[in-house]
Amino acid sequence: MLTVRILGLDPGLSRMGWGVIDVTGSRLSHVAHGVIVTRAGDGLGLRLLKLHDEIARVIAELRPGAIAVEQAFVHKDPSAALKLGHARAIALLAAAQAGLAIAEYAPNHIKKSVVGVGHADKAQVHAMVCRLLPACGVEAGDAADALAAAIAHAHQAATRARIMAALT
Repeated sequence: MLTVRILGLDPGLSRMGWGVIDVTGSRLSHVAHGVIVTRAGDGLGLRLLKLHDEIARVIAELRPGAIAVEQAFVHKDPSAALKLGHARAIALLAAAQAGLAIAEYAPNHIKKSVVGVGHADKAQVHAMVCRLLPACGVEAGDAADALAAAIAHAHQAATRARIMAALT
């Protein structure tokens, strides 16, 4: 059976979570996860460069076949929304440079895919990620959210495959 490797990203300028899973049929396996941290004092350009370099390194080392990126949540603070947009752009750029298929999911879609409720809190998402990937040992936060994005993409791809099989 074919195994697909998915990189999930939870974009942020200060902290960008990443998580990689393998999907074989309906079986999910944890591969790796982490958080890329940048310092505000480094300035925007250097922070974006660090995000790009680290995402490119993860892609080169772990060789995912697809990437799932959480879409930006609209904030009341325009400055925060713009910084998040910069981080998302870097994630999309690194994926495109590597020739990866890119999928973007709204935060509520990811939560619903993993927890079953679109307005789940971070603790619920973390608990379900740990249940679905028992070997991951991830702490609550950005890496857990990134693994959740990868899981949501795996579920979406499985649903598409079932629909296509039914149509043929």
